[in-house]
Amino acid sequence: MRILHVVSSYWPAFEFGGPIQSVHLLNKFLAKKGVDITVYTTNAGLEKSKDIPLKKEVILDEVKVFYFPYCGYRHYNFSLSLFWHLGRQLKNFDLIHITGVWNFPISAAAFWARFYKKPYIISPRGSLMALPLEMKNSPLKKVHLFLFGKRDLKNAAAIHFTTEAEKEEYLKIGLPLKKSSIIPNGLDLEEFKEDVPSGTFRKKWNIDSQKKVVLFLGRLNWKKGLDTLIPAFSRVIKSEPNAFLVLEGEADKGYKETIEKMIGEQNISDKVLFTGFFPGKDIAALKESDVFVLPSYSENFGMAVIQAMYIGLPVVITKEVGIAPSVSRAKAGIVVNKDEKQVSEAILKILNNPVLAKEMGGHGRRLVETEFSPTSVAEKFIKLYNELQIS
Repeated sequence: MRILHVVSSYWPAFEFGGPIQSVHLLNKFLAKKGVDITVYTTNAGLEKSKDIPLKKEVILDEVKVFYFPYCGYRHYNFSLSLFWHLGRQLKNFDLIHITGVWNFPISAAAFWARFYKKPYIISPRGSLMALPLEMKNSPLKKVHLFLFGKRDLKNAAAIHFTTEAEKEEYLKIGLPLKKSSIIPNGLDLEEFKEDVPSGTFRKKWNIDSQKKVVLFLGRLNWKKGLDTLIPAFSRVIKSEPNAFLVLEGEADKGYKETIEKMIGEQNISDKVLFTGFFPGKDIAALKESDVFVLPSYSENFGMAVIQAMYIGLPVVITKEVGIAPSVSRAKAGIVVNKDEKQVSEAILKILNNPVLAKEMGGHGRRLVETEFSPTSVAEKFIKLYNELQIS
């Protein structure tokens, strides 16, 4: 089976968030299962890298990857060389897996797949959930949907969703759906077994051992709910003076200033640390924190949540996070409304009850081991690929 995966940006362009890790992990384990997998992508996020040759095959974990140069807006990724390469090579593949909705490589891949009558799957990865669709570049997105997106979705052999919640929001919008498949993201459990010396993270950032660390890990943007987390943490400080908030991740352009303004207004600047962007993950931060918090407006899945749970960290997340039902069912954390009072109370409940925190951490680790194994995820995709080829 020859699979072509088309995505606008790829490993190791970590600044674009969780999908960079989850998509490569899927391809890596597909390759381990014997699937002939090739990726066509752009060099978005890797423009300054001298180790990434363009328009040439690069082998990453047995996955064949081709990076093509793009021009113009880096979140649209227009690439003429990718377009023509697709036109010459796409016919040699059995099935096309497309990740994304709004970028040029996505429309280009769908166009050539239809031209050659090849089945293709689209994984929106949260791009078509209601709130992000309404709040960010909405007029442009509506135009794109009208001109390209709906046709691409209508002709897809299947739409892949990571959670039931993502599928439900897609259907509410009224977008076309021929066939759907719900397959979660996986987590590379072996990589997260890395042995990190105790105290590495706190020593690096000079965080006292008595501090109770509340960790946010992920891209810093409007969707992640920092406007709820900051005032919620201000409430936490009043009851637990030893609490300390760590914000780890790359901030969208101009958004760090917005966060800093919120922190200043709450007068908690000395209680909050920005650590910036770390390639891939920071196991030390997860191991040395006391609670993980993600109060998102909308999240199709929540990769950082399963990372935290696998480390054994109790989590506080909003109902809008895709895997919230799994977290509630497994009792791996506390699921709340996007409300600063509820978020602060949940954080304090965990910080003030070490026994409960440990129990939740254990439940979370078992949940990840049973439901989010990358081998299991790869096997589900192989089954889907085979079904679509037969049909």
